[in-house]
Amino acid sequence: MENTVRSGTELLWSALGGDPALVDRVEYGGVSGLLPARLPVMDLARATVAVAGLAAVEHAGGAGPVRVDDGAVATAFVSERHLRVDGRVPVNFAPLSRFWRAADGWVRTHANYPHHRAALLTALGVREESVEAVAAAVGERKAVEVETAVYAAGGLAVALRTPGEWAAHPQGREVAARPLLTRERLDEAPPRRRSGPLRVLDLTRVIAGPVATRTLALLGADVLRIDPPGNPELPDQHADTDVGKRTAALDLDRPSDRRTFGELLDAADVLVTGYRPGALDRFDLGRPGLVTARLSAWGDYGPWGGRRGFDSLVQVATGIAVAEGSAEEPGALPAQALDHGTGYLLAATVLRSLTEQRAEGGSRLVRLALAQTGHWLTGTLPRYEPGRYLAESEGPLGRLRHALSPVSYEGGPAGWSRPPGVAGADAPEWLGG
Repeated sequence: MENTVRSGTELLWSALGGDPALVDRVEYGGVSGLLPARLPVMDLARATVAVAGLAAVEHAGGAGPVRVDDGAVATAFVSERHLRVDGRVPVNFAPLSRFWRAADGWVRTHANYPHHRAALLTALGVREESVEAVAAAVGERKAVEVETAVYAAGGLAVALRTPGEWAAHPQGREVAARPLLTRERLDEAPPRRRSGPLRVLDLTRVIAGPVATRTLALLGADVLRIDPPGNPELPDQHADTDVGKRTAALDLDRPSDRRTFGELLDAADVLVTGYRPGALDRFDLGRPGLVTARLSAWGDYGPWGGRRGFDSLVQVATGIAVAEGSAEEPGALPAQALDHGTGYLLAATVLRSLTEQRAEGGSRLVRLALAQTGHWLTGTLPRYEPGRYLAESEGPLGRLRHALSPVSYEGGPAGWSRPPGVAGADAPEWLGG
């Protein structure tokens, strides 16, 4: 069990370029059996939190153990469900953010933000903002047609794909061909660290980026989140993921706000962005010695490189929803695990970059994507495959497939000496008696 628990942490820590010996500092415990799923979601959650803790201890120069409690991990991975605001239960998905039956399959939409909801209705030619009207419009079209039309209108919709269909998709092939994350040293510039707390400029939204910067704030960083004044974060998302931070509104298309932002960036140590690739290219975000972390849904490459996306949509496109259910009845992970897991992994990547920068200098650029985390979950982490624990044998009852015994030790039996016979057909005597 210990080897299985450690394996995900070891894989991630290696991807981060960390010293393998430090993995021994991690101590695991807590209630088992949490975040149950067909895919190894708890292994993903545990490993991403573990490397965030390791990176924090390493960066701070500490030597103490990193404790990973499964109960704390599982609770944090569904933090938005536990949130209460004056006793009120939060709204995690708006009525139009859901699965819809299309003419040839399923589509999932994300319409929590007003502008995404408006784009969805426009693309479908629906004037009435109702579940019934959208269901009727989607039901008349093929799933990929809905996906294409809604994205073209600036909204978010993804057709359900099986794992095989995603593997054959151009974006799926791009994701599979690339590493889980990338870390680059861009130049020889000295670090930007000054006296006082680490300064982190936060340009992220739901959920992964805010989880990363929330973690950095926990560790003592001065995190300043910037949102456009006309498009603030959803209130419940803000309450859940902006703890420990300060938030401000700036319109970067307004010259005065642009100057203020430039001054903030000049004095920052870390910049974290979570908007779709290319959305911020018109702004000069590069600074010598800065650690820049870019987060996206699909990666900044391939035919979907410029698309928006959220965890729920990535699960649908990449085959995870089929793996957790079926093509006829799609399912979902027990948490927005791609978001939360990528968030903790992003925090770890930033801290590791700062640690390396302190020793070697250089501006740093790191890139992560929810689709890459999904690929790691489905293709790299050890997962339960019952076939390896089953055997077949011929006997009086015919050909049986049966479970192997879990009792195993070196030199012990590989299996039973005989198959089951016809019930009651044996003589009432001891063998060799």
